Amino acid sequence: MRISQTGLLANDSSQSTPGLTLFSPLEAKTAYLLNMAGETVHEWQLGEPVGGVVYLLENGNLLTAEVSPGGPEGMNGKGGYLREYDWDGNLVSEYLDPAQHHDVRKLDNGNLVYVGWEAMEPDKADRVQGGISGTEHAGGIIYSDYVKEVTPAGESVWEWHFQDMDIENYPLLRDVPRAEFAHVNSCFPLPNGDVMISMRRNSMIAIIDRKTKEFSWEMSDQSWGMQHDAQILENGNLLFFANGMVTASFPHSRVIELDMKSKESVWHYAGSPPLSFFSPHISGAQRLSSGNTLICEGGWGRIFEVTPTGEVVWEYISPHEIEHRHGSILNWVFRAYRYAADGPHIQNRAAA
Repeated sequence: MRISQTGLLANDSSQSTPGLTLFSPLEAKTAYLLNMAGETVHEWQLGEPVGGVVYLLENGNLLTAEVSPGGPEGMNGKGGYLREYDWDGNLVSEYLDPAQHHDVRKLDNGNLVYVGWEAMEPDKADRVQGGISGTEHAGGIIYSDYVKEVTPAGESVWEWHFQDMDIENYPLLRDVPRAEFAHVNSCFPLPNGDVMISMRRNSMIAIIDRKTKEFSWEMSDQSWGMQHDAQILENGNLLFFANGMVTASFPHSRVIELDMKSKESVWHYAGSPPLSFFSPHISGAQRLSSGNTLICEGGWGRIFEVTPTGEVVWEYISPHEIEHRHGSILNWVFRAYRYAADGPHIQNRAAA
């Protein structure tokens, strides 16, 4: 058993980035805010189990993706209820799409951008390349992804549907089930209205052009091993968590910063030895104001901060064990975020 200790494992105050760390155990009904000592200084009680992302808005409210009834069955990352809570845990707003999964972002105009599933039209499903033969849903159904922007009133103002693309150009990885094309696990809106997405089962990241609904930038690399949490940094580079499920040598994860023009890595973090850092699913990363990077190694419930040279300066392992729907007791964490105590998200309502 790799986890022998939970809670705070390390805090080098001379190098770590002061702030408060937010996370919610996957499929739990609580979100926790930790100080640098690993102590819970605030928490929110949620209406339903967490199915994906949980993060703070700049007004200090909490945005969640919680599991709802309905929608496709037997799928990983399901949400449905997109809820906003104030600091005291009062429900501010709710939007329901039973097909929503993994990620949601709130725009400055108050609209939500999120990912959802839909069954592919039969003739389009027949065009899906790759994957393990015979692993479709009953009746040959394959679910594809859409990205939708909705107003606070629930009106859809923009949509993108992956099954409307040139399907043959985006084959699934050889060893993944054909039940999904292509399991989008993050959406990251850009200032011009375009949206960056991460497609797990294609090991691919792309930017959807808002006007043309085509990809204006795309890159696929099997060595990423079905990545998560693709985002663009303030310096214009791409940051993401490469899960490492499919690698040339052996499974191990990395956090990669990529120059989007050259498509070359300019920084990465890996374990030493590499197998000491590995989460085959979920997980993410956040570049902090100090230049350090906060990493969520989700499969182990491990949240840690590294310097640009890869030194671990803060480390915490979630002690919250949850019985997941398949019966296992786990401490999985989808993502984690660090916020400054005096910033707009916290507003000095809790001390780091």
